[in-house]
Amino acid sequence: MRKVLVVLLILLVGGAVAADRLILRGAEDEIGRQVATQYQLQRDPEVKIHGFPFLTQAFAGRYERIDVAIGDWRERDVTVHDVRVEMRGVNAPLSDIAAGRSDNVTADTATASAVIPYAAIQRRAPQGVKRIAPRGDNLEIEASLVVLGRQFNGTGEVSLKPTAEGIAISPVSVGGFPAGALAALRWTVPVADLPVGARISRIQPTPEGLRVSATSNNVKLNNLRNRS
Repeated sequence: MRKVLVVLLILLVGGAVAADRLILRGAEDEIGRQVATQYQLQRDPEVKIHGFPFLTQAFAGRYERIDVAIGDWRERDVTVHDVRVEMRGVNAPLSDIAAGRSDNVTADTATASAVIPYAAIQRRAPQGVKRIAPRGDNLEIEASLVVLGRQFNGTGEVSLKPTAEGIAISPVSVGGFPAGALAALRWTVPVADLPVGARISRIQPTPEGLRVSATSNNVKLNNLRNRS
């Protein structure tokens, strides 16, 4: 009899875990569909709801963390890669998720990050900039510029600053260029906001491109585009 009870207990626990995982996948899929609709994405993003058991969070309507991997994203004719959104303190009533409604789904904080490839940065650069590479918190460039009818070849270091118009790039130091060439080494990459609607606040050069991030507070899932 004891063995039978143990077997039944194992089956019940296994069934509960299986049901938990099944409902979890359904919720992740539904959130993915809502995000895809909101951003008019060609495919649903990958969604990961953290925490176990899921049903405890679902019945409470409160999730510690939800990650959304969007992939590529286009902002002002610039395509950025590896776009990810991490939402913390998500309030999502189970009835709304089951019904496909996102009106009442909110997050205490949402942090988005993405990579702006160097190819996109170079396309916006002044004519003559041949190479762009990371150098600490700045970028190193190699250029061939024409100033007052004369051609100058050299290298320089440029800084990165988030602005309302995008990422402003300005010369810090140059070698091989006259002072008049400094103005020719300024440009802006028109990516100012990320999917959570927040202004980019952090820029970190990486081998693949500029890793940028932005954070918003008190975010509504169905109003991500309209944040400011």
